[in-house]
Amino acid sequence: MKKEERKEIKKNRKGIVLVYTAIFLWILVIILLGIFSEQLKNVSYATTAVPVTQKVYVSPNIEEIDLENVIENNTKDVLKEKFEIQEIDLEYTTKYQDNPEIPKDMIQVLQEGIDGKQQIIIKKTYQNGELIEEKEVGTKVTKASVDKIVSVGTAGYRSNYQVQNGDCLYVTSDILAIYQEENINSQKLITINKKEKVTFISQKGEWYRVKYGSYIGYAKKDCLTYIDPNQKEGQEESSQDTYTKSQLLGKLSKNMSLNKPSGLSLEQFKKVLSGNSKDKNGVFEQNYKYFYYIEKQYNVNGIFVAAVGIHESAWGTSSISLRKKNLFGYGAYDRNPSDNAYSFDSYSEGIDLIARVFAKYYLNPKGTKIYNNEVATGSHYNGPTLTGVNTDYATDKNWANGVYSWMSYLYNRL
Repeated sequence: MKKEERKEIKKNRKGIVLVYTAIFLWILVIILLGIFSEQLKNVSYATTAVPVTQKVYVSPNIEEIDLENVIENNTKDVLKEKFEIQEIDLEYTTKYQDNPEIPKDMIQVLQEGIDGKQQIIIKKTYQNGELIEEKEVGTKVTKASVDKIVSVGTAGYRSNYQVQNGDCLYVTSDILAIYQEENINSQKLITINKKEKVTFISQKGEWYRVKYGSYIGYAKKDCLTYIDPNQKEGQEESSQDTYTKSQLLGKLSKNMSLNKPSGLSLEQFKKVLSGNSKDKNGVFEQNYKYFYYIEKQYNVNGIFVAAVGIHESAWGTSSISLRKKNLFGYGAYDRNPSDNAYSFDSYSEGIDLIARVFAKYYLNPKGTKIYNNEVATGSHYNGPTLTGVNTDYATDKNWANGVYSWMSYLYNRL
């Protein structure tokens, strides 16, 4: 074979190989493209675009929201607390002591009482602007009170003697000041001791005008007695009731003035407050005399005070009466009476204190001279009657009727 023929055959073989290679590659590309296209169908691409369609899932149990109703329900029960500091008088207490050396039922003041001052912290809770709770959360005594000490005669005799000009009087308190005027704020002339003697000149209200040596001035009536402390009397003088039952019942009315003594004698107080089946614990029977003593000291109707105690304590059977010896619920707020009510060492202390409270705040107009040269504040004065006291003393508008029914009950036991 010629050389030129061999070159031609070799050239043709290369062409065929190239053609087959191209065809193979083309087929391979087609196959690969087919496989890639099939995979593309199953691929998801992340995107920041908003989907064309969105599914919203709504619970079938959720109701449509009423915004106005939500606002109302979340604001109508708003609670607010407010703290207040109140400064009030710290009323002194009175201690009674029996004295067998002076006539029965005679009262001698051994030590005058002096009110103190205290601050009370009150927490008030409001709901929608309305006060729903008022609670005492703290107290602070800024000035201590001084107890009043009273000696009460228990000797087996009684005397109704009225002192006269020139009579000799004896000092019953540990010390006694004689003033230039019938006022503790006036100039003090001299101070004398217990059992010393002065000469009686005249009387002006709660004061005696007396002479001691060369001094002439005024001394408290309750701190002097005509009974010689060094000599006991053995004769009992006659005692009669001041007023009869019919006379006392004639004074009884809803409009009677309560800033005056009832007029009952000690024996009459004992009669109306003793032997009563309603007094299961014997509280009023055992303390009858103190309702008489408050009349003599504070010019308050003792039957009225007893009736208040009966009404408030259910004849001494209430929880506050039993636990705190407080017949009147004194110091108790309507919303939390048990915690705030005063505690007393004896029932007599509460009886004495409430009588002074009535005289000072409820029964006398502002500026009226009352016990121990005190002056009434009249802060709750609306007239000296049951209706007047009811105005500020009790939230129960029927309180006056309830107290009057017990007053009538007691008067009719005479």
